[in-house]
Amino acid sequence: MKTSDGMFARIRATIRKIPRGKVATYGDVAYAAGFPGAARQVAWALHGSGNVLPWQRVVGAGGKILLPGVKGAEQRFLLRSEGVAFIGLRVDMKQHRYAWLMLRQRKRKKRKTQRT
Repeated sequence: MKTSDGMFARIRATIRKIPRGKVATYGDVAYAAGFPGAARQVAWALHGSGNVLPWQRVVGAGGKILLPGVKGAEQRFLLRSEGVAFIGLRVDMKQHRYAWLMLRQRKRKKRKTQRT
């Protein structure tokens, strides 16, 4: 198994955790999967997964739909059908961004224990 296969598996598992009605940016998914700065790899993992993942829940920074043409329109349609609101052409991130709280809380606890 190639290293990228393991990375893509973790990224795909992370994407599956995004609940209906919520979205995450490519960067959020990379960070939550344990690969900060690997937003481009998130796109590659989605590209190679077919339609078995909730791909529509992954958006660009600031809630921007990055897919062109028909695929972008499909993503917008699927998100709206899940109750996701838009402000203009962007997802209302304040309302619909998925917070990876468990990951952030664990990191904070580690930092606090390291300081003491």
